Amino acid sequence: MRIHHLNCGCMCPIGGPLFDGKSLSLTARLVCHCLLVETEQGLVLIDTGFGLRDIKAPESRLSPFFIRLNNIQFEQKYTAIAQIEQLGFSVSDVRHIVLTHLDFDHAGGLEDFPEATVHVMQTEIDAARDRHGLLASRRYRPGQWDEVTSWKYYVAGGEPWFGFSAVRNLDGLPPEILIIPLVGHTRGHAGIAINTPSGWLLHAGDAYFYRHEMGSSKPYCTPGLRAYQWMMDVDHEARLHNQERLRALSLDRSKGVRLFCSHDAVEFETFARL
Repeated sequence: MRIHHLNCGCMCPIGGPLFDGKSLSLTARLVCHCLLVETEQGLVLIDTGFGLRDIKAPESRLSPFFIRLNNIQFEQKYTAIAQIEQLGFSVSDVRHIVLTHLDFDHAGGLEDFPEATVHVMQTEIDAARDRHGLLASRRYRPGQWDEVTSWKYYVAGGEPWFGFSAVRNLDGLPPEILIIPLVGHTRGHAGIAINTPSGWLLHAGDAYFYRHEMGSSKPYCTPGLRAYQWMMDVDHEARLHNQERLRALSLDRSKGVRLFCSHDAVEFETFARL
């Protein structure tokens, strides 16, 4: 099993270090951290970031509110399909896509891989189809996934994983890949855990947003990302509870779990170098 770290989106909100904690300019730099996993069952993509259709016609695909708020940079080089082809693979090699959730910046590339089966929590697809409320109508964009023909839905439960519930035996996927329910950011938000030869890797999605929220007994998040997390969550208490559980896991070195979130550029650069 080989894992590639892909940046499938670039967002540059105004606020610089108030968002990313490092920029020296007026705008920050956030990424869309996705994974491409080489398995015996074919390629598995973890989240997709923005897709080709988002790049070509963003105003018709995405909410203008989020386009401007996040100052999204629509460049083809950031799409998963462009990076996968650059690695020497073809679209048809991607047999499965596993989603942390269906927000516009995580599911935009689904239709770039028409032969792939999409795996997601049942509560997440229900929320995305319901789109109840102003926020839901802006964050979930059915045009990004209304042509997907092969879905697999999962419910919470299963054998425990370091104190979390885990969805095991994903249909058609190797047993090394698990879905870890992490409700809060959305109704069906989840992390994706992968058992690698060097230990467990956890893609925590949007369960947290900033690197210093993990690995420290004194967590810190920048004001911009703290406000964004608060604005976007659907269950505030559950989100904070799961953050606390993830933080405890990150501090327990004996567990050997390496984790990262979707949008921190420093985390992405660290893992991409490994």
